[in-house]
Order: sequence, then C-alpha cells, then structure tokens
Amino acid sequence: MRLLILSSILLAGSASAQDAVRGMDVFANHCATCHGISAMGDGPMSTVLAGPPVDLTMLSAQNGGVFPTARVVQRIDGTGEVLAHGGPMPLWGMILDGPSAILVAPDGNEIVAPEAITDVAEWLKRVQR
Repeated sequence: MRLLILSSILLAGSASAQDAVRGMDVFANHCATCHGISAMGDGPMSTVLAGPPVDLTMLSAQNGGVFPTARVVQRIDGTGEVLAHGGPMPLWGMILDGPSAILVAPDGNEIVAPEAITDVAEWLKRVQR
C-alpha cells in the first residue's frame, strides 16, 4: 500500500512531455560555453579546455542512428560514471535539480530525471545531423 501511495505521489509530480524550447534555453545557459550554441563543440571555451568538447549533434550518427537517451541523461546528471577526481565535463545533476520528468528511451525504458535535464536531452535529440 505504501509503495502505491509513494508511486502516485512521485508520478503526480512528474512531467511526461519534454519541452525542447526550454531545453534549448537550459543548454544555452549551462552548456553552450563549451559545446557552442549549436551544440557542435565550438563554444568560446573550447580552445582552452584540456580536450575538445563533443559535437553533440552527432550522437545519433555515432550510435547507429539511434539517439542515446539514457547515456545523454546520465552524462549530464553524473549518474553514468563515477570518477573519483572529476572528469572532462562538469556534472550538472545537482545544479539542474528540480521536479522530475519521465523520458522514454528508444528501447522503451523509462528514465526519471530532473525536467531541465530531460528537456536538454529532448532538444539535443532534435538537433541531430
């Protein structure tokens, strides 16, 4: 019974549709400095980083034509890898924390993450080349 109530509360506070326009704004405010406003890895900080930022418009092409939804969300929020001394990209999970949203990956699995992160993932999905 408690599980049912908890699930209802969590789902009631969740959004099921992503907002790509809001995702574009979040990306512009938090990611474009490195990845560029077009997400092609050409941001103003790209020349001073230890390694070049990834061209995020090529994620589907590099993944057999399928957008790697779960990997993108995990990379942004930091749940995909645990690095003791940091990594090449900041972890945005705590900064972009907020109400949860449910994102359905191409394989049908549901991914629960902060709305801001799912919105960025939706925008990135739309800008694939």
